[in-house]
Amino acid sequence: MNKIVNDFSITVGTKNGSGSSTANNTILRSIFKMGVPVSGKNLFPSNIQGLPTWYTIRANKDGFIARKEANDIVIALNPDSFTKDLASVAPGGAFFYADHIRQPITREDISAYPMPIKSIVKDDPNIPTDYRDLVGNMVYVGILAQMIGIDLDVIRSALEFHFKGKQKPIDMNFNALKNGAAWAAENLEKKDPYYIERMNKTDGMIMADGNTAAALGSIFGGVQFAGWYPITPATSLAEALNDYLPILRKREDGKHTYAVVQAEDELAALGMCIGAGWAGLRSMTSTSGPGISLMTEFAGLAYYAEVPVVIWNVQRIGPSTGLPTRTSQGDLIFTYYIGHGDSHSVIFLPGDVFECFEFGWKALDAAERLQTPIFVMSDLDMGMNQWMSKPFEYPDAPMDRGKFLFEKDLEELKGNWGRYLDVDGDAIPYRTFPGNKHPLSAYFTRGTGHDEYAKYTEDSDTYIKNMNRLARKQITAKQYVPTPILHGNKNASVGIISYGSTENAIFEAQSLLEKENGIKSEVLRVRAIPFTKEVDQFIERHDQIFVVEMNRDAQMLQILCVEYPQYASKFKAVTHHDGLPASAKWVREGILTGYEKKKESGKTKTAPASRGRKTVKKAVTKPKPAKAAVKTSAKKVSKKSTAKSKTQSAAKSKRK
Repeated sequence: MNKIVNDFSITVGTKNGSGSSTANNTILRSIFKMGVPVSGKNLFPSNIQGLPTWYTIRANKDGFIARKEANDIVIALNPDSFTKDLASVAPGGAFFYADHIRQPITREDISAYPMPIKSIVKDDPNIPTDYRDLVGNMVYVGILAQMIGIDLDVIRSALEFHFKGKQKPIDMNFNALKNGAAWAAENLEKKDPYYIERMNKTDGMIMADGNTAAALGSIFGGVQFAGWYPITPATSLAEALNDYLPILRKREDGKHTYAVVQAEDELAALGMCIGAGWAGLRSMTSTSGPGISLMTEFAGLAYYAEVPVVIWNVQRIGPSTGLPTRTSQGDLIFTYYIGHGDSHSVIFLPGDVFECFEFGWKALDAAERLQTPIFVMSDLDMGMNQWMSKPFEYPDAPMDRGKFLFEKDLEELKGNWGRYLDVDGDAIPYRTFPGNKHPLSAYFTRGTGHDEYAKYTEDSDTYIKNMNRLARKQITAKQYVPTPILHGNKNASVGIISYGSTENAIFEAQSLLEKENGIKSEVLRVRAIPFTKEVDQFIERHDQIFVVEMNRDAQMLQILCVEYPQYASKFKAVTHHDGLPASAKWVREGILTGYEKKKESGKTKTAPASRGRKTVKKAVTKPKPAKAAVKTSAKKVSKKSTAKSKTQSAAKSKRK
C-alpha cells in the first residue's frame, strides 16, 4: 500500500446541534499547526431539528484547498445519514463509525474502523453525565489523530486556543481525546493509506473567516455606525463588530465613538445607515439576498441623493428563502442594477479572507470618495467558513473622506456652490456636513427631481443632465475600485474570468488542465465592477474566455456581454448552482465541455461534452447605454480651481 501524505479530505457526518463544532475545528487547527495547507467547510441545515450536518476538511501539500468532491476519510456519527456516508467514501478510503450504530458495513473496497465512543466516555469518571455527548466528540478526534498521525501536543495547543486558556474544559476534552487515541493504538490496525506529516507551508499564516475579517477591516477603516438585522449567513459580521469595537475603539474617557443598532428589519437598517452617512458618519450594514431585496428602495435613494454607505451582501441561494445555509453568487445582476429606474452600482468582489479585511476599509473610502452606495459581495463559503490567510495589513493610506467643504471653503467661495454641481469634471459634486455653521452650507436632500443646487424641479432637461452625470460617475469609479488579479500564462489563447471564492478551485483546475489535457490558460479574477482597463486588455488578447461562477444564469457573463457586446461570442459559461462550494472537478469539466481547439486545416475540434455542464457560446445582450456628455457651465469653470484646491486640503484626514 502506497502512503498518501498530506493530500486528502476528511468528512464528519453528524447531527445539527450535536456540539461537534469544537471537535471539527480542533482537527482543522491541528493540521494547520502541523504546517499543512488546509480549509474547513461546514454544511449544515437551516433549522434546529437535528437534521444531518457535515463538516469537510481539505488538506493538500500543494496548497489546493478548495472543496474536494471525493471523500477520502469519512467519520459517521449519525444513524440517519449512515448509509449515505458509507456510500460516499471513495474506493480505497477510510470509514470511521460509532459502533452503537447497528447498521451493516456493505463495502469491501474501503477500510472500516468501529469506534466505541459511548463506552470510552462512560468509563471516564471525570466527565459529568450531562457533558458526555459533547465531550464524546473528542474521542473520535483522538482516534483519528492516532490513525493518521496528528501530534497530540499540537491538538492540546489547538484546544488551549479554543477555550482561551480555561483549564477545566481543556483538561476534560484533552483527556477524552487521549483515551480515544490510546484505544485506537491498542485495538485498530492501520489499513488505509492516509497520513499527516509535518510541513512548513503555513508558517506566517493565520486562519479566519471572511465575516470576522470584514468586520475588522471596517473597524480599521473608521466605521462609526452600523445598522443591521439578523440573517444567515451575514449575522456573524455584525456580531463581530459588536465583539471587536469595544476592544479596538476604546477611549480613555469611556465614551463610544461608534454605534451598532439592530433594526426592526433590513429596510430600516439601511435607512439608518443612509441617515448616518448623510450626517457625515462612516456607515455600513450587512445582509444577504432577501435583505438586499428589502433594501432596494433605500439603495435607490442613496444612489440618486448621492449618500455614501457600504452594504455587505454575504450571498446565499435564492430565490425567496431558497437554501439559507448554502453558498451562491446569485445576487450579482440584481445588485448591479438595483433600484427602479436607471442605476448602476459600484461593486467590490473580495476573493479571500485577506481581501475581506482589505475591502472592509477600502469600501468605506470609496463610498465617501464617490458619494454612492458601495456593495461588497461575499458569500457563505467565504464568510462563515475557516480559511488560511496571510496576516491582515494595517491600512496603508489616510482615510479618503472625499469632496466636502468646511466653513472657510464656503467663505472663500462666498457661498456660491451647488450640492450637485460637477465642478471638477469627474461627475462627483461637493457636499457639506450637518453642523457646518456657514449660513449657505445647507441644502435639501431629496429622492425627487433636483437641479445642481438641490432645488426641486421636474424639468426634463435638468433631469437628463443629472442622470447623465450619475452615469459618468461610473467612469470615475474605475480609478477607485480594486483592479483584477492575473494568474497563469499570459500568452495562452484560453482565458478564464472568475470572481469571489471560486479562486482556489479555479487554480487547481487550471493546473489539472495543463498537466492532463495540455490546455494552458490565464485567469483573471475580477475584483470590482465597473470593469477597469485590465479587463478590457484581457478580453482582447484571448480567443475563448470561460466565465466561472456559482449561479444558474451566468450572471457575470451577462454583464460582460452588456459591457463588451463586440466580444460576446468569446464568452462561455461554466456555471454551478447546487449550493456547495466550488470544486476543481466541476470547473475543469465545464471548461472541457466548451473548449475548442483549432486544427491546422482551420476546422474546429470541440472537446466532448460533460453531462450537467452549461456552456454559453453567445449571449443575447441589452444595448449598452450611451454615455452622454455633460456641458460645463460658466459658473463651474470659474469656481473649479478654487473649490478643488480648497477641498483637497480640507479632505485630508489621518486614520485613527
